[in-house]
Amino acid sequence: MDDETLDRLVAEAKAGDAEAFGAIFDAYAGPIYRFIASRVNRPSDAEDLTQLVFVKALEALPRYEARGIPFGGWLFRLARNAVIDQIRTRKDHLSLLAATTRETEDAGPEARAALRDDLDRVAEALLDLTDDQREVIELRFFAGLSVLEAAAVMGRQEGTVRGLQFRAIAALRRSLGIEVVAPEPAASRTLHGKGTPVAVAVQVRP
Repeated sequence: MDDETLDRLVAEAKAGDAEAFGAIFDAYAGPIYRFIASRVNRPSDAEDLTQLVFVKALEALPRYEARGIPFGGWLFRLARNAVIDQIRTRKDHLSLLAATTRETEDAGPEARAALRDDLDRVAEALLDLTDDQREVIELRFFAGLSVLEAAAVMGRQEGTVRGLQFRAIAALRRSLGIEVVAPEPAASRTLHGKGTPVAVAVQVRP
């Protein structure tokens, strides 16, 4: 969705257009869910929190003003706060399987086993990152946010986010034993040939 279309939908939704808000939901529900699912333990919790984020967004939308923060960044701030509140009360932990199970449930037993092994390795490597580095990875590669949007969510400058991303990926490469090699097609540059979000991030998007 381009910026002009999004701005129009936001204006219409603020004026009470339910279809416009539905279009916003359709565009952002998947990325919001993946971001939340990468930070909580159960897919059911991620689904509940995703719904909660959009309920809060609908309630707060009449008061929303851009003020230099992209609308997507505003939504992800709501998601981030919802996760923080949930973790404080439930003490959940990161579960990469929750973020990717739905997209791989049609794979065969061997593929699922290999993917689970990859995800376990990545999850362990993520735990060695600083909180800020881990959040940048979650926002950029699980949620698919741009650097500008991730900066808005974290309340940081774009340059700071780029630096955190660079250091996080370097640390993940070291932890996973991935060597920096000459560029090759993206499809072939994943662990065991799988396209896990962080595996792709580590090898394709430094």
